[in-house]
Amino acid sequence: MTAPAIKNTTLRSDDFSCPSCVNKIETKLGGLEGVQEAEVKFSSGRIMVKHDPQVATVRDLVDAVAEVGFQAKPSAI
Repeated sequence: MTAPAIKNTTLRSDDFSCPSCVNKIETKLGGLEGVQEAEVKFSSGRIMVKHDPQVATVRDLVDAVAEVGFQAKPSAI
């Protein structure tokens, strides 16, 4: 059995305005199946996610952020 191909995806959001927002997003993403790690940089609006794209797609990540009340979109950097 081969190990899953882990992908690093960066999302961008200008929607959150407080440190508690960071915790909500990290908790939601971290609870998704296929996500190994989620880190939100409050100052830059970047959300970095390590995930198995076969299990948790970029669309799944964006939808999870939306479920806790924030908008996010994939970022080139």
